[in-house]
Amino acid sequence: MGGINGTALDTLREGLRGPVLAPPDPGYDEARSIYNAMIDRRPAAIAQCVDAADVRTTISFAKDTGVELAVRGGGHSGPGLCLLDDGLVLDLSPMRWVRVDPEARTAQVGGGSQLGDVDHATHTFGLAVPAGIMSTTGVGGLTLGGGHGHLTRKYGLTIDSLLAADVVLADGSFVTASEKDHPDLFWALRGGGGNFGVVTSFTFRLHPVHTVGVAVTVWPIDRTSEVLRWYREFLPAAPPDLTGFFAVLVVPPGPPFPDPIHGQKMCGVVWCYTGDLEANRLEEVLAAVNEPAPPAFHFTTPMPYPALQTMFDELIPKGLQWYWRGDFLDTLSDAAIEVHERYGQAIPTDLSTLHLYPVDGAAHQVGADDTAWAYRDAVWSGVIGGIDPDPANADVIRQWCVDYWTDLHPHSMGGSYVNFLGAQESPERVRTTYRGHYDRLASIKRAYDPDNFFRANQNIAPAAA
Repeated sequence: MGGINGTALDTLREGLRGPVLAPPDPGYDEARSIYNAMIDRRPAAIAQCVDAADVRTTISFAKDTGVELAVRGGGHSGPGLCLLDDGLVLDLSPMRWVRVDPEARTAQVGGGSQLGDVDHATHTFGLAVPAGIMSTTGVGGLTLGGGHGHLTRKYGLTIDSLLAADVVLADGSFVTASEKDHPDLFWALRGGGGNFGVVTSFTFRLHPVHTVGVAVTVWPIDRTSEVLRWYREFLPAAPPDLTGFFAVLVVPPGPPFPDPIHGQKMCGVVWCYTGDLEANRLEEVLAAVNEPAPPAFHFTTPMPYPALQTMFDELIPKGLQWYWRGDFLDTLSDAAIEVHERYGQAIPTDLSTLHLYPVDGAAHQVGADDTAWAYRDAVWSGVIGGIDPDPANADVIRQWCVDYWTDLHPHSMGGSYVNFLGAQESPERVRTTYRGHYDRLASIKRAYDPDNFFRANQNIAPAAA
């Protein structure tokens, strides 16, 4: 039973409506698997909570027994912080529900929901929450880290649409945090990660989004420098209806890409346009893709927003080997661009990639100190991902990622999107991620979790009394 004896485990099972899984229970191995197959940990037990009462009971049990606790939402944590060996995992995955109020343009979302759940529920009303780029991403982890994706330039970060959060605290109490109630906690939840409690539901403001214009443009990898010099000027000056994340990649087999470029190393941009599709404005705006160099392929189509959100689900499904690192950037210097071209030409596996996500536009209209997200002046959030299905390639993809990041980091702003931090990050690296907000976050941590009970995360230690 690892860190929990059988009698204690029986007590936990009796106290929950949801199941408690331990080895060798049926379903245990599936419950301990997460998106990143490089993470292989064996918790003593996994408490699958179906409501806030189960969450409170699980927290109380962990405190009473002294067992270490980790919290799992969607299971997309790159460094695997939602799992731990011999401890207790509080699993929110049964809490997948969404309630939409189309007249108020709000949605309340269960803490274990995935982005696809939200997109499905809101799309029928022509509404959406600005969030990530994959439907399988957990709402909880993404939101608590800040949240960026296809709608960021138009509607801001995910936290900019967060209206309230129901939270179970370390002492077992249940509160609703908002601008009006527990405002310090609400400030901290908007970017401070899972340091302050277990969020059982989120309430979001919704925005009008239905059918978007989608485009994919790729150029040969040896044109990376020309493309990035063009992209760094073009996109920040573009209207907020247009966004596009830059990537270095190996072109995957299958549509929309033609056979002759399958398997070739390329650089490219995935575009999303929320403006008027009837006026054919997307084609007009994207006529500029010919300026840096002739594209090897350029494709445009209207698409329901949830379809765009699922576009990469099959390409990079759960169960691959992942290793990632990230940084914020306010500019793409010529020296940084040279690094991108060099490592793009050295992509080690077909799925390994770099993404530069735009975080300007509406995200820049929120005050620098209004949320815990500390990089309102960043223009891009970059992440380097070494990815492959074969565990034998784990060292190869890890080394490519580390070398790439090491050479690129001097050209960054110093800190990273917290959800793109890796495993075993130093306290100084976490502090850099929060800049001047760190001390305030540490003070809020002391007020709401003085014993650092929630520490299986990119940890913010409580400030000294």
